[in-house]
Formats: sequence, structure tokens, C-alpha cells
Amino acid sequence: MFDGYDSCSEDTSSSSSSEESEEEVAPLPSNLPIIKNNGQVYTYPDGKSGMATCEMCGMVGVRDAFYSKTKRFCSVSCSRSYSSNSKKASILARLQGKPPTKKAKVLQKQPLVAKLAAYAQYQATLQNQAKTKAVVSMEGFSWGNYINSNSFIAAPVTCFKHAPMGTCWGDISENVRVEVPNTDCSLPTKVFWIAGIVKLAGYNALLRYEGFENDSALDFWCNICSSDIHPVGWCAASGKPLVPPRTIHHKYTNWKAFLVKRLTGAKTLPPDFSQKVSESMQYSFKPCMRVEVVDKRHLCRTRVAVVESVIGGRLRLVYEDSEDKTDDFWCHMHSPLIHHIGWSRSIGHRFKRSDITKKQDGHFDTPPHLFAKVKEVDQSGEWFKEGMKLEAIDPLNLSTICVATIRKVLADGFLMIGIDGSEAADGSDWFCYHATSPSIFPVGFCEINMIELTPPRGYTKLPFKWFDYLRETGSIAAPVKLFNKDVPNHGFRVGMKLEAVDLMEPRLICVATVTRIIHRLLRIHFDGWEEEYDQWVDCESPDLYPVGWCQLTGYQLQPPASQSSRESQSGSSKQKKKAKSQQYKGHKKMTTLQLKEELIDGEDYNFLQGASDQESNGSANFYIKQEP
Repeated sequence: MFDGYDSCSEDTSSSSSSEESEEEVAPLPSNLPIIKNNGQVYTYPDGKSGMATCEMCGMVGVRDAFYSKTKRFCSVSCSRSYSSNSKKASILARLQGKPPTKKAKVLQKQPLVAKLAAYAQYQATLQNQAKTKAVVSMEGFSWGNYINSNSFIAAPVTCFKHAPMGTCWGDISENVRVEVPNTDCSLPTKVFWIAGIVKLAGYNALLRYEGFENDSALDFWCNICSSDIHPVGWCAASGKPLVPPRTIHHKYTNWKAFLVKRLTGAKTLPPDFSQKVSESMQYSFKPCMRVEVVDKRHLCRTRVAVVESVIGGRLRLVYEDSEDKTDDFWCHMHSPLIHHIGWSRSIGHRFKRSDITKKQDGHFDTPPHLFAKVKEVDQSGEWFKEGMKLEAIDPLNLSTICVATIRKVLADGFLMIGIDGSEAADGSDWFCYHATSPSIFPVGFCEINMIELTPPRGYTKLPFKWFDYLRETGSIAAPVKLFNKDVPNHGFRVGMKLEAVDLMEPRLICVATVTRIIHRLLRIHFDGWEEEYDQWVDCESPDLYPVGWCQLTGYQLQPPASQSSRESQSGSSKQKKKAKSQQYKGHKKMTTLQLKEELIDGEDYNFLQGASDQESNGSANFYIKQEP
């Protein structure tokens, strides 16, 4: 068996991007490294070809691939530069004991003894892999199969600035080459081969081994950010063997020449890609930090909570006065629902005082600079005023945009909003939105964008018309110019797949689809569920994630609901919602009576703050059809 391994490895080669990988080739503009022929590093599992070090740049590579008969230089340019001034700098560096480049390292070859020693472990690994595959198949959902079988497309990672690699994903796309484990091999050790990206879906990529051409028989999906994916050249730098897949081993006699031809000029991952992945998954929030967060039972106020765990930037917060530590709330660390300790007092927001008089051991206040910043606003001039009408996403039913009223103006641009027709007399169901929030809209927004506006509960004069409603209630519309009109180039398209938090059950992250796009507003549909569960979400919401995020962070992904499971539930919408939430028992929409009754349970403190009294001079009829 090992004779076959040796003969196979003689024709096996590996490529590595050089230190000048940032130089771009004109036909392929990209910020990804370009694989070059000159100075290429090749590694053979048996080490028979011999290695050489360039005397000019320090590049380590296969001796046969070096320039000239003496094999002293990796390229013509290094040979010519050796006699120039750069030679002096190189020699001086060597005399001072400094390595010329990061890649001027002696590669460690794997002895045959190590291969033999690993054989028993290899057999056990195969058995474990078989068991693992069986478990995965029982779960019944695979993003790769789901996308392939339905020809879906996924939202690119660059759409999610808050997600790992969201701001440094670069030009990773189809045809980028990587080094991956070779599973089509019977050798006892873990070997690698080069593969190209055939299709990209979020973090997940459909890969095809180099040499298979148009044959998709062994194509496989993997997460690009996983520890098994490396840029071309990693094997050479790490002393790992490159072995062609057994299925195509017979196709070429000189695999080295094949790789040189196929890889020269191709793109690969940046050399520091894995480091960037690791850095992007470091989170500033830590367990035991204290925050103020919205009270999930009384949205009009906040409570103190403690960070219990952090998964992929998502926080499991346990309310500080929870006796059994089961009263929790899930949100992202950049969520607008969490604030630093003292925030409620500073802006005049309601706050539930905790029965705990002092901090528990180990708990500490989260530094204010770690929270998401809101845009500064000038409240001294024309500003929102209590009683003004607007349209707002109902925080208790995120599938609807409703007729709403500004009930209170707080400091720093924050507003308390009430949904017309369903408010409690004591304001216990008001919700805090910032003036720049993408969840509030000027009067007429829904009509202009052909969105169904939910009228006040009990309002019988239908179809609803803003002009009549304002006249009947003696109200004015909030000036249009005060709303957030910024629309970023978010990159989302209708039909794109993603992973999204069910904000009515914030512990759930589900397979989802973008079904509508209105400027920066996205309509998110949870696959397998009826449209009544859809949610309006901002394009920059930290509750949206790329395909593969759950796998990358270790979070549980909820697959699409099957038709049989939906049909087994009761026909009523209320019972369906109950069945959906039974797993996690998260926040549910409550009636006004329930909210009012529960408010009696705890003390509610209202920190008064001076509000803007400025009169609005804006046109109340903007976006409203004038009628005689």
C-alpha cells in the first residue's frame, strides 16, 4: 500500500503564493493573492525531489523548479538582483541573523514511520466519520443539498457587516483555489489536494478537486472559514503532503506540470485568511458583564441583566433579579435593545429597579463604548412632538406596519411609540425607538411603497385613509424630513437565502428568505412557515446572518418546517404560533390586559427628563393625498 503511496506522491505537487502576492495581474484585478509560477514552492510527501533555498529572497521550494543549472535562485529576477544593491541588504540581514522573508523556513518532511504509526488511528477515524455522517443525515437538513436541489442563491457575506469576515471578505468568489483534505484517498495519513470554488453560498462553498474538469461526482460543500480550508501554498509551508484523488490519479503522469499550468495566474485565499477569521470571531462582550435591556414582559421599560454566554456575538442575558437564572433574553451585542448601566436614567426611560442592592461577585458594568452608537441628532430646532402620527413596525407583531403615535419624547433622540388602537392606558406597551431608527416611517410610506398598513384596532372606516384619520383625530403627521432616509448599498436581492433570528422567539435562528426589498427594509420569510410569520427587518440588522453562520459559530440552526409538521398542528393561527414557540418558550405577543396586569408585579420607575417643546413647522400633508 505504501509503495502505491510513494509512486502516487512522486507526481504530486503543491503551489504557494509568494511574498509579493499583493501584486495584481492585469487580466485578473483582485485583492486576492495571484498564484505565480516563478518562485513557486512544491512539496512532495516522500521528499524525493529535494528542496532548495533561493540565495536572494530566501524562498524555499523544490530544487527542480528553481532557475539555472545550479538551482541557486527561484527566478530570473532573483538571479539578476543578486549582484545588485539588494544583495547587500540580503547579506546584511543574514549576518544579523534575520530571516530574509517569512517563508525562508526549512520544511519538515514526514517520515515513513509517522505514516505507519498513524495507520491504526486512521482506521478509527474512518469509523468515527461514518458514525458522524449517519448522525448528520438523521438531522435531515443540509444547506448544500437545500441550495443545490432548488437552485437557490444565498446572500453574500459582505451583506452582513456585523458577522465574522463581513468587512474583510474581499473577492472570494467562484474559481478561487484552496487546499483541502483529500477524502478520495486510502492512505493512512491526512493528505490534501487543491480544489476550486464552483459555487458560493454565504460562508459555504461547493468545491471541486483540481483535475476533475466538468465532473461533479465528488463535489462537496464546506465552510470556507473552517480550519480545514487553506490558501494554496499552505501545505508547502506546513510540510503537509499533496496527493491527487484516487479517482483521477491515472489521468496525468506529471501532476507537477499539471498544477503549474492550472494554477499560474489563479486566485487563492490571502495568506492570513485563517488569522482574520479568528480575529473577527473575538467579541468585546464577556460573561458577567451587566447591561440594561428591554424587559421582554413590559416593553416600555428596561431591566438590568447579566451576560451569561456569548455565541458568535449573540448574548444570552439573564435578568439580574431572576431567582433560578432561567428568566433570560437573547440578542446580538449590537442590538438597539441593550444599553450601558445608567442609560435609562440619562434619557428619561422607564426602568425596573432590581431587588438586588449590590452587584454580585464577579459582575461588572459593561463599558459604555462597547455598545452600538446611535446617530447624534439636534433636538433644539424642529423636532418630533408628542401626539404626532407616523407609521411603525409593531414590535409585538413584526409582520405588520401600523398606524402609530409618538407618546413621549425622550433625550438623545429617543421616542416612545404607541400602536394606535391597542395601547394600554398606562403606556405599558409603548416601545422605545430612536429617531433615526429604520423601523419608523413617515405618514404615507406604506401607500407609496404598496405595503399593507394595519389600521388601528376597531377602526371601521375602511379602507384606511390618512387624510381622514388625521382630521378625525385632530392630529398632525410627523415631518418627513425628521426620518432616516439613508439607504445603504446593502447587496440583498429578492430570493436570497440567509439565516435569520425569529425576533418573536429570539433564541431561534431559522432558514429564511428575502421576499421583498423596500429601500433598506427587508421582508424576511421563514422557510416552511406561512407568510403570517414573516418579519420586517432592516438591511443592517444584527439579527441577520450569512448561510453557514450557525455552523461556524456552533449555534443551533432551525431547519424549514416540513409540510407534515405544519399540517399536524391546529388550523388556527394562534395555535400554530404556540406550537412554533414551544421549544424555546420565548417572547410572545400579549394582549393589553395581560400587559397591564403584569405591570403590577414589579416596581416601575420613570426617570423624568426635559423633552423638546419645539413646534413642528413641517408640512403635515406630505405623503398624504389631498382630497376636496
